[in-house]
Amino acid sequence: MLVKRRNHSERVEGDAFEVPLKGHGAQRKKKKLRFLEFEYLQVPREQFFLGLVTVRKICMTQLNMAPRSQRAPQVCFGRMRGARRGGAGQGRAGQGVPLCSTMLPGMLLLLLLLLLASKGFAAGYKDAVDGGWVSEAAPTVLVGRDVVEAAATRFLEGRAKMLAVQCSTTMFGAWQYHTNLTSHNKAHLVAAQSEYQRLLRESWEEARKWDALDHFLQDSSLRRRLSLLSHLGTAALPSNHRAMYESVVEDMLKVYRRASVCTLPPSSRCGINMDNGLQEIMSGSRDENELRHLWLSWRKQTRRTRSSYRLYIDLVNLAVKKNGHHSKADMDLLDYGGAGFRDEMWKVWKQLEPLYTNLHAYARRKLRELYGEEVVSERGPLPVHLLGDMWGQSWDLGDLLMPYPKHSYPDVTNQMQRQGYTVQRIFETADNFFTSLNLTRVPPSFWTDSLLQQPSDRPVICTPSAWDFCNSKDFRVKQCTRINGKDLVTAHHELGHLQYSLQYRHLDYLYRRPPNAGVQEGVGLAIGLSAMSPRYLRRLGLLQPDQEEDKPYADLNLLMSQALQHLPFLPFALLMEEWRWRVAEGRVKMRDWNCEWWDLRYSIQGVKPPVVRTEEDFDPGSKYHIAADLPYTGYFVAFVLQYQLHKALCVRAGRYQPFYRRKPLHKCHIFQSTEAGEALGALMQLGRSVDWKEAVKEVTGGPGSLDAAAMKEYFWPLELWLSNDNAKHGEYVGWHPDGEYCLYKKPAKLRSCK
Repeated sequence: MLVKRRNHSERVEGDAFEVPLKGHGAQRKKKKLRFLEFEYLQVPREQFFLGLVTVRKICMTQLNMAPRSQRAPQVCFGRMRGARRGGAGQGRAGQGVPLCSTMLPGMLLLLLLLLLASKGFAAGYKDAVDGGWVSEAAPTVLVGRDVVEAAATRFLEGRAKMLAVQCSTTMFGAWQYHTNLTSHNKAHLVAAQSEYQRLLRESWEEARKWDALDHFLQDSSLRRRLSLLSHLGTAALPSNHRAMYESVVEDMLKVYRRASVCTLPPSSRCGINMDNGLQEIMSGSRDENELRHLWLSWRKQTRRTRSSYRLYIDLVNLAVKKNGHHSKADMDLLDYGGAGFRDEMWKVWKQLEPLYTNLHAYARRKLRELYGEEVVSERGPLPVHLLGDMWGQSWDLGDLLMPYPKHSYPDVTNQMQRQGYTVQRIFETADNFFTSLNLTRVPPSFWTDSLLQQPSDRPVICTPSAWDFCNSKDFRVKQCTRINGKDLVTAHHELGHLQYSLQYRHLDYLYRRPPNAGVQEGVGLAIGLSAMSPRYLRRLGLLQPDQEEDKPYADLNLLMSQALQHLPFLPFALLMEEWRWRVAEGRVKMRDWNCEWWDLRYSIQGVKPPVVRTEEDFDPGSKYHIAADLPYTGYFVAFVLQYQLHKALCVRAGRYQPFYRRKPLHKCHIFQSTEAGEALGALMQLGRSVDWKEAVKEVTGGPGSLDAAAMKEYFWPLELWLSNDNAKHGEYVGWHPDGEYCLYKKPAKLRSCK
């Protein structure tokens, strides 16, 4: 064990300890030492010299020396086991030799520190051994905790200041590029990102040197901040391997970005990809031949990422070891408590599986009525290319699956346009939502510096996003806003992220972010649930009391539209992460990668490919997040957590009672509830200073673990309707295999030679 700490039970009198000093033989001697109210720390010599450089002053006296009033002033750094090389004064074995006992040796040690600082640790330590300053035996260093904690505080404060400054520089560079796509701005962004990554790695290397002192620190904030700096993911790879990792990911992304397909004749159109119309065709077309052609063509283009994925796995597993983890799952789930969260994800999915299988059965019947039983079997999985999405992660089939297709669910777009809504008014409305909760209004600079509509004079990245510039004063939103109901909800969502940044801006830089991506997105989505509530829209004057939102069919249509986006996403996110973790752990051999993907897609999501797949294909590579090595766990957590937070906030606002028709969860909103605002603000103000479950408790009041019960309550009216409709039509709930979906490669048999 690198660190060994004496505890208070070992005190013999006052502030004195009995310290065993091991000798070269089996015999042990005890010597009473006084520490000026300190405890001691026993550290191997490498960590000892780190301590000499980091900790400025450590004092030690012996009880058997002269009375306190007669002692000479001492500047001491510790006690070394063994003896200094050569000469008189060499200590007895096991007793140890004080590194200093008067001011003169203290000055000599100061020279030693200067030597180490000037020549670097490795060279300085070697010179110290060769010069006879220290023994090569492991030293015992006596350190005061308050001295160590003070040094750790200085280290962390210095690092936080440097990282905050460079983070701000990087964010400004990113803003310039995202709002004006020029090669000049991109070059500046790349340079700023490289410098920030360099500082992060340097901080990681320094923070890991404190590992041996971790158990000596009683200040939990110090331990947490050191821990946050001590994990770097793939950036922890050595420079040569890091360059290889970046190269292999870039190679996979090039394949993805360059992929394009052509539509079928006679209206053949080529050069279509996910950024310029392919997804729109997948969601809008009901031509089975066209959908199958586009689905297969896209995967034919992206399967070339398979050749790079093997090297990627090797490099990721190296990064796992560099970060001190046991598996990729352990590294990916660090912010969620480690690899054990994997079981929690499965538990959550089991809670939602009955609701999903009812939706699955209903969708299968509707698809079978449209495409025929030769395409969609009676009890089989769903053909994935017919689900209105390239991957089947959300089912854009609203026109086909609405419970009451002749009636539209509430849409406030026309009313917004009639009332003369502007982009400014949309964001003022969203800002007023948060001030009604007694939260913080956006700063004046938000209105002058944000980009809230698409400019006509330059290309920009229009994806909505909230921006915190790491300086506790500059907060912006980038959104190419249009006057419609969807963008009104998006404005609330983005200002939810911005409100999070405003609430934790007082914290140390290392804490100025949400505890994980799932909580960050979950909060934004929970705000969105209030923003789309019919009763909130009525408060805004965008719906009238006699409109369709109060009728059962409108409620069910609204719930169905949300369910089609959120429910299928959860099994897809789960199976995608599970596939990645199994591959990285070596549980799935390279020869079985694609078929394992389809085994998971069948067993968890109940979907199948339009044609039999083989190991010549690489269907996971058709998803951007696989090629870019971006996690999906945060989305899984957020899609469940939003309902958990929404329910807890609605209960605090007094606007929800479980299974009470007059106060259903899907109609609740928290507008003008200071009780809900107080709980939400308490969560946000913690930033990353505590574990994510502790933060969630500020809203839920109970266990902070992920729980899908609230999501089931939200969709309870829809689940009841789906169950009755499936029973009415005699539809089988669940699925059975109706063919072969992927051909595994079988190992070649060895032939005996005769």
